[in-house]
Amino acid sequence: MSQVTTPASAREDHSFFGQPRSLANLFGVEMWERFSFYGMQGILLIYLYYSAAEGGLGIPQVTAAGIVGAYGGGVYLSTILGAWVADRLLGSERVLFYSAVVIMLGHIALALIPEITGVAIGLILVAVGSGGLKANATSVVGTLYAEKDPRRDAGFSLFYLGINLGAFFGPILTGLLQQSLGFHFGFGLAAVGMAVGLIQYSFGRKRLPEIASHVPDPLPKSRWLVYGLIGVAALVLIVILVAVRVITAENLVTIVIGLTVASAILYFVVILTSKQVTPIERKRVYAFIPLFIASAAFWSLYQQQFTVVTIYSDERLDRTLFGWEMPVSWVQSINPIFIIILSGVFAAIWTKWGAKQPSTPLKFAAGTAIMGLAFLFFLPFAGGPANSTPLLALVGILLVFTIAELLLSPVGLSVATKLAPEAFRTQMVALFFLSVALGSAVSGLLAEWYLTVNESLYFGVLGGIAIVIGLALALIARPVLKLMSGVR
Repeated sequence: MSQVTTPASAREDHSFFGQPRSLANLFGVEMWERFSFYGMQGILLIYLYYSAAEGGLGIPQVTAAGIVGAYGGGVYLSTILGAWVADRLLGSERVLFYSAVVIMLGHIALALIPEITGVAIGLILVAVGSGGLKANATSVVGTLYAEKDPRRDAGFSLFYLGINLGAFFGPILTGLLQQSLGFHFGFGLAAVGMAVGLIQYSFGRKRLPEIASHVPDPLPKSRWLVYGLIGVAALVLIVILVAVRVITAENLVTIVIGLTVASAILYFVVILTSKQVTPIERKRVYAFIPLFIASAAFWSLYQQQFTVVTIYSDERLDRTLFGWEMPVSWVQSINPIFIIILSGVFAAIWTKWGAKQPSTPLKFAAGTAIMGLAFLFFLPFAGGPANSTPLLALVGILLVFTIAELLLSPVGLSVATKLAPEAFRTQMVALFFLSVALGSAVSGLLAEWYLTVNESLYFGVLGGIAIVIGLALALIARPVLKLMSGVR
């Protein structure tokens, strides 16, 4: 196999704030993708359960929350498919481009196709497209830099700024349109945003280095037919199961959870039993198991921003600002503001502490426990009447969400690559995404429980469980660190 190199001109370019010019195009497509993703997700749940008179579908809240949770899990499950297609068939750049097209088509379906048919088609397309884009965007950004290019960290910082700018503006603008013109106009704006990102990215594709389109492990053409038939058979099976109502809107989230758990167990078994894995590498994989559990627990609470927190904001939160009622979706823009403000602060703290900073198991433990603490902060307001929770109180709670996120999320992918056996680097990253998929799907299942029990019981039990898991991980941090064999 010939080695693909990156042209010097692509890496030596400094025309975008001292960064390669192509970063501007990747910044743009990621910003607009997040704009459309979070903009749509900001109004999705209320669209599902609002009555027809309010412009919604009138689906029971329990079912609607399960659908949103299953969709969130589906996005992260799709990252595995996106990574496989990039590694074996098309390369990261092409998968990124085609994924953006699929996302745009998904938002168009939500905007134009009525009733549950539009939701089904739209969410499947957006989930598959977002998974493909998420799996490959970071990889393409990495191809713009030589391994020891000092601009790399700054370039990724700019890239992640784009992510959070999109996440901030998306819910604000789609929420305004939803409130003034209706849900389908909000979904339409998400489609327009993705189209803008796709167009500007298209103009810059030719400047990307050749390595961005490289297929590292090409699937032999002799096996294309077999894999194609497997894919078609899987689609046909799913259609049949939906048609005979084995898969329904009511049980979809449970199916996604089961599929995710089975996939994670299979991944761990394959890696741990492989003869390509050395004894030290095997110890490191064992060390990843408690981190995986903590990560899934964290995301099962954190992703409730799109389920329980949305319902809570609709029914309990006082959203009145100077006599005007703020759209429900605006709550989704609070977290990106804190991310933009605090990510630099955390980076500076870790840099200053250097080798004295807490180990990865302790960061995971703190992130999980603090996430549980955030849920306990709902208790003083639980069970109150409509509009009884002050907006400032929820802002404070979401600040705690963000602190927990910055303790766990940024180090998750990093530690997955550090603990990965040489032969299973991609699979370990996939395992981390499976923990996010599991947590996202569980958030939908937990939201169903939220709608059937006392709020104090709900927030108290889940907050307490997360704190216990965090403390348990802290207690075993030393032996876990020992298993990590030199990785911190």
